[in-house]
Amino acid sequence: MSEPPDEFDWIAALRPLTRGEPAALGLMDDAALIPARPGFDLVISEDAMVEGVHFLDGEDGAIVARRLLRTSLSDLAAKAAEPFGYTLTVAWPPSRDWDDRLAFIRGLDEDGLRFGVALLGGDTVSTPGPLTVSATVFGWTPSERMVPRSGAAPRHALVVCGTIGDGYLGLKAARGQIADPGGKLALRYRLPQPLLELRGALRAHAAAAADVSDGLIADVGRLVEASNCGAVLELAQMPISEGARAWLASQPDADRARLELASGGDDYALVCAAADGEALVRASLALGTPAAVVGAFVPNAGLEVRLDGRRLTPTRLGYRHR
Repeated sequence: MSEPPDEFDWIAALRPLTRGEPAALGLMDDAALIPARPGFDLVISEDAMVEGVHFLDGEDGAIVARRLLRTSLSDLAAKAAEPFGYTLTVAWPPSRDWDDRLAFIRGLDEDGLRFGVALLGGDTVSTPGPLTVSATVFGWTPSERMVPRSGAAPRHALVVCGTIGDGYLGLKAARGQIADPGGKLALRYRLPQPLLELRGALRAHAAAAADVSDGLIADVGRLVEASNCGAVLELAQMPISEGARAWLASQPDADRARLELASGGDDYALVCAAADGEALVRASLALGTPAAVVGAFVPNAGLEVRLDGRRLTPTRLGYRHR
């Protein structure tokens, strides 16, 4: 195992990821300077991941970096924001050598180019514990056009853009617990797709939105709580992939299997409230993203979960952070 150089060598290796963005100040300062953009609001979100909790033990550094950036950008996608840049914090354990750090940089470089975001700054420290990474992402929305979590109202349609269950099944596949021909499900877990291309559709049609990180049931529940209303969620209408459909067909208990998919998390689909749900579905489908109306918001508080019209009582709503 090679001995990693010091903090300043790490910063020098990261400098190309700024892509010349003036706000980064060449990573030569202890701060970034983000100029005002007239007519726009700056949207900020932060995510952290811990090895063995949010990604697999021993995961390749490039995959860790790309997963971090993608899950963080998913929060901007839910706000209908255009990504701009990010700051980065990494706590490196002694088990990760310089080659791991270079792989991490390669992953940031690849997806930074893919999603058009520049590194603006951050920090690096050592830790005796597991690899821990955090990103704060910045994006722009036209003034007062950010899509909040709190905008749902009774009679709004409940819409999902993206597929549900692939993250849950992908983790099982990555652990070797289920068959995964071609490795598609495991890849969906390792490298989720932030639905940034939907920002125009959300601005046009969505009154509220959140990304599905902790599970569809849990994240619909958060929309309901933030919006001070209720919702009916019909699991039979969830958009699911071919891989998830094949897994469902193999399960002896269809009710339990659907609940597992709806509470597993790590999907990074978007759950939305829309006055015209079908218009949002059409806009999403036109951009190549599966979508469906999966229920409705109602006046009474709380969330009712149904399957083919039958009311279900979930024992688990989604992933819980402790």
